[in-house]
Amino acid sequence: MSKLLVTGGAGFIGSNFVHHVIRHTDHTVTVLDKLTYAGNRDSLAGLPANRVELVVGDIADATLVDDLVGRVDTVVHYAAESHNDNSLDDPRPFLDTNIVGTYTLLEAARRNGTRFHHISTDEVYGDLELDDPARFTEATPYNPSSPYSSTKAGSDLLVRAWVRSFGVQATISNCSNNYGPYQHVEKFIPRQITNVIRGIRPKLYGAGENVRDWIHADDHSSAVLTILDRGRIGETYLIGADGEKDNKTVVELILSLMGEPSDAYDHVTDRAGHDMRYAIDSTKLRTELGWVPQYRDFEAGLAATIDWYRRNDAWWARDKDGVEAFYASKGQ
Repeated sequence: MSKLLVTGGAGFIGSNFVHHVIRHTDHTVTVLDKLTYAGNRDSLAGLPANRVELVVGDIADATLVDDLVGRVDTVVHYAAESHNDNSLDDPRPFLDTNIVGTYTLLEAARRNGTRFHHISTDEVYGDLELDDPARFTEATPYNPSSPYSSTKAGSDLLVRAWVRSFGVQATISNCSNNYGPYQHVEKFIPRQITNVIRGIRPKLYGAGENVRDWIHADDHSSAVLTILDRGRIGETYLIGADGEKDNKTVVELILSLMGEPSDAYDHVTDRAGHDMRYAIDSTKLRTELGWVPQYRDFEAGLAATIDWYRRNDAWWARDKDGVEAFYASKGQ
């Protein structure tokens, strides 16, 4: 694993992984990122140039991908179109990146005999009822409900097929909702934080009863490194930190932590097909590979995230007006 190719490494979760690798290992990293609106080269600022290289390109570009995969020991595949609202607006980019891009990478890994780890989401499993005590496990049937989650489910199945049919040395992880630094302001938590900073009332879909299982991006990164070190080829591991919170609670906590009244937010029309609850059972990862999350206190992790957005206005400010204009056009 001395040389890693990290796709989508200028995006939110990918850039956090690159920072984590540089802090905790001696590996070198090549980042392949298309630098769409969700990618930001500033997310890699300050990292050592002798260990991190950014290549701007498309994971569906077979010639480029084959060249880069041939230079490394391991591919860690974060790149994806990932915003549910965008997938409802225009599904096509999700097919191009999440399906065709993953296929292109798998073929390169197959040709070069390269270790491959695929980053996926718990949304491939659909959702759970609010009063259901169950949580997602590696055996939960797939039941995606949006163009985003269905294309991620498809990419997971491609990885499994390439392991079985062609012997690609691959693993998969499905993670719950991440929070932390470097997350685009279109996403739920940073949108609400930056609204408060700007003096805008936060927005809550519907009644805010939808539950997400939150994990700090640094814990996600440590779990991926653990899987790369000790995971069994062909296996899937679920990554979660027991962080179930409904959206109403999260918005109210953000407001309280930022010194505002906890009820200073507006309800807006719910999103189409909005999944009710996600919940991860990460027993397999913890018992087989010995991984444990470090950010077990959601409030403390959220406070640190708020502090990061307060200190890094220049990182997110240029995108904020466009995001709010987009949501305003939808009454959200």
